[in-house]
Amino acid sequence: MDSHYATRQLLEYLRTGYPILLLLVFISAFVANSVLAAKNANNSPTAAQTGPGGRPLPRRSRSTMAIMKNPQKFSQNTRSLFTWLSVGILLTILGDATVNVTHVIVSRSEQWWCGQSVVIYTVGSFFVYSIILVSLLDTDPSPTFAQLVPWLVAVPVELAILGISFSINVGSHHEPVVGDPNGGRLQKGVTPWELMELICNCLRALILGIMVALYAFHSIKIRSGSRKVPRAYANGASETTGLLDPAHAENGNAYGSTPASQQPTDAWVRPTTVPSTSWWEYLSGYSLFFPYLWPSKSRRLQIVVVICFILIVLQRVVNVLVPLQVGVITRKLTKTGDEFNVPWFDICLYILFRWLQGNQGLIGSLRSSLWIPVSQYSYMELSTAAFEHVHSLSLDFHLGKKTGEVLSALSKGSSINTFLEQVTFQVVPMLVDLCVAIVYFLIALDAYYALVVTIVTFCYLYVTVRMAQWRAEIRRQMVNASRQEDAVKNDSMVSYETVKYFNAEDYEFDRYRGAVSDFQRAEYHVLFSLNLMNTSQNTVFMLGLLIACFIAAYQVSLGQRDVGEFVSLLTYMAQLQGPLNFFGTFYRSIQSALINSERLLELFREQPTVVDTPSAAPLPVCRGDIAFDNVRFSYDSRKPALNGLNFHCEPGTTTALVGESGGGKSTVFRLLFRFYNSESGRILIDGHDVNNTTIDSLRKHIGVVPQDTVLFNETLMYNLKYANQDATDEDVYNACKAASIHDKIMSFPDKYNTKVGERGLRLSGGEKQRVAIARTILKNPRIILLDEATAALDTETEEHIQEALATLSRGRTMLVIAHRLSTITTADRILVLHEGRVAENGTHDQLLAMKGRYASMWRKQIRAQRAAAEAQVLQDRAQRLRSESTSGAVGDDSSSQSDEDRNGNPHASAVRQTQGHHWPAHNQKT
Repeated sequence: MDSHYATRQLLEYLRTGYPILLLLVFISAFVANSVLAAKNANNSPTAAQTGPGGRPLPRRSRSTMAIMKNPQKFSQNTRSLFTWLSVGILLTILGDATVNVTHVIVSRSEQWWCGQSVVIYTVGSFFVYSIILVSLLDTDPSPTFAQLVPWLVAVPVELAILGISFSINVGSHHEPVVGDPNGGRLQKGVTPWELMELICNCLRALILGIMVALYAFHSIKIRSGSRKVPRAYANGASETTGLLDPAHAENGNAYGSTPASQQPTDAWVRPTTVPSTSWWEYLSGYSLFFPYLWPSKSRRLQIVVVICFILIVLQRVVNVLVPLQVGVITRKLTKTGDEFNVPWFDICLYILFRWLQGNQGLIGSLRSSLWIPVSQYSYMELSTAAFEHVHSLSLDFHLGKKTGEVLSALSKGSSINTFLEQVTFQVVPMLVDLCVAIVYFLIALDAYYALVVTIVTFCYLYVTVRMAQWRAEIRRQMVNASRQEDAVKNDSMVSYETVKYFNAEDYEFDRYRGAVSDFQRAEYHVLFSLNLMNTSQNTVFMLGLLIACFIAAYQVSLGQRDVGEFVSLLTYMAQLQGPLNFFGTFYRSIQSALINSERLLELFREQPTVVDTPSAAPLPVCRGDIAFDNVRFSYDSRKPALNGLNFHCEPGTTTALVGESGGGKSTVFRLLFRFYNSESGRILIDGHDVNNTTIDSLRKHIGVVPQDTVLFNETLMYNLKYANQDATDEDVYNACKAASIHDKIMSFPDKYNTKVGERGLRLSGGEKQRVAIARTILKNPRIILLDEATAALDTETEEHIQEALATLSRGRTMLVIAHRLSTITTADRILVLHEGRVAENGTHDQLLAMKGRYASMWRKQIRAQRAAAEAQVLQDRAQRLRSESTSGAVGDDSSSQSDEDRNGNPHASAVRQTQGHHWPAHNQKT
């Protein structure tokens, strides 16, 4: 009997510990597999980059993760076989449960009971193998060693349980009854009930062995097969490769195209779909973002962070004390007779605990208040660093990216705070509370309760995550429908006059009704799915609560528990339900915050292409001597923009750049201002190579008057002082007088305090140009870059601009881009650019004498101006004739025509235009 007792004890320990061991092994293997998979995906040959303050950046780009596909290790048929074998294991456990339940019902008169260890073994094993089956179905690729390791551990344990059970059952043994595992009838051998249990155990061990052998066989087969694959087929095109596969295209890509495999969507751009995010990515994201939250520059805030974490621990302690105190009060109130006492102190203690409990309690409110400066600190540090970083990026970034996406990514500075706060103060405490509850029920109450809470927790979280993922696409459809509704509404309001012109009010009403109907249809699905998720969550939890209450009520009826413990159980379970109900919302918002946080950090991956070299020196003084020495540059390697450009500008001279579009005129300005670096050759300022000069010092000596001046939506004084923050009001007035804009500004009601509107739209083109010239005068540079400053301006406005430019150019080197040749006839030098080279070089008269490209351009413009003048004369004459025929008056039209017009000479105005206003010349010979 002693040997049987020891054997039974060993069997009970094995059955009780087996599910726990299997669960821990699976979790460890699953974590290890996830970490290794994430590290393999994140392996990159590039060096690790850091963000502001040397903090880490994401090691992998979410955009590349989205297009990566996991290698498929096993075929689909093999995966299906593993799935069905896992289902077979669950069926053997169900067979065990069916045998025991039937035995209890049949032998209830004998009070037969299998024992607590068998219940835990059966229910726990079913639960763990269900989790393994779910991982098989949900993960890709599968199976992996995350499933293999639990199968390997399960085989010897199942065999040990089978062997011990068989050794006990074949000999003389007593059947278990309620309260006594050896108090039942004496059996001389294996009973039919025990035989069925042994058969189920044998089948389970056999299936596990088959799965392990099958995994090993296929792994060896796949490994040996991969070694036999020829390198040519592994890396090259094959007969099954599509003709349009960009990876094997033999003729390259069309101009301007970019293979998707080489240039994935920027990671900081808003994703079009919800990326699949593993739990390991959430944890790695937390570890990545925490350095941005940690207030490294403030010792006081560091202490505040530590205090906040201590408060979180205190909240967990209070959450355990509340249900315990409810149990204490209940026990004292249920006493009868002389032992009854009103528990005044215990009630006050319970109220104190409740006052401290929860996010709205004293501890939670104190923690939230203390966290405010920490959150503000991290937002300030990160947002300003991102703003400064984007400003430091080169022109190619800003020209090639969508401004809206950049601004959207920049606005996500609070997302890191949101992610960290939700994980730290909501999700992690909730999971800790669940773990504490399991341990508490296991120690203070019974293993049954711990098992119930564990199963309920897993089912609850799994159902929540799955339904939240399903609802994500439904919510996206609703958001798109809402945007479409707003687009229809805004479009119709903006096009108000067009709607009235075509009497389309009814059409617009119907179109808007249709957009609202589409939104409401999508909204219905979102709200219905939300109610369905809430109902599913509540159902799962209520089933667990029902089972726990049945067990507790049964134990109370047997005297194993008192009413206080039953009430404590109810209070604790109700307390656990609160945070679980919000887990669906947490999951969605945490996922969104993680994506937005990574979008912000991914901006720091972008690096400027034009930076100061380590040996760069400042340019303290500038005379304005400019030289391009065999400069080559291309935006695209297949089409050069500058092809060995050479020219020299002496200090204080005006040089005009002319030529057809695409000849390289604007590229000269961009290279000189260091928006780009030349690929070869040298650009010299006063003999200094611009590549060896600091960018900031170089740009201080260069002033730019662009064709389209962009102003800030501020006052005129703000925009004028933007060029020189130290300028006085008197300096601004003098600059505006020199730019012929002072009198105009003084005629405005608010004078220099006039708001110019967004991008300066409240000012005319000529006014904006003169403001730009005044700003350049305030900057006082030695080199002026003038990009077609008088294009599309009327004659009177051009006169004012020319006068202002005459003032601006005195003593300065000026480079002018001009399409209207009549405006640069007096320039000291004119360069005709063609295909990135200087095709012709000289003064206006010299170039006309060459009868080359410049002369051809001059003749074309003269003919165009004469044709325009003739057309204007004919239009005026036709208008006059129509007026005379309408009024019935016939008179001599000589009074309205000049002698030149009557003699058929309409060229006078054209000649006058060509002899109009010119750029100021320096040292121009007459």
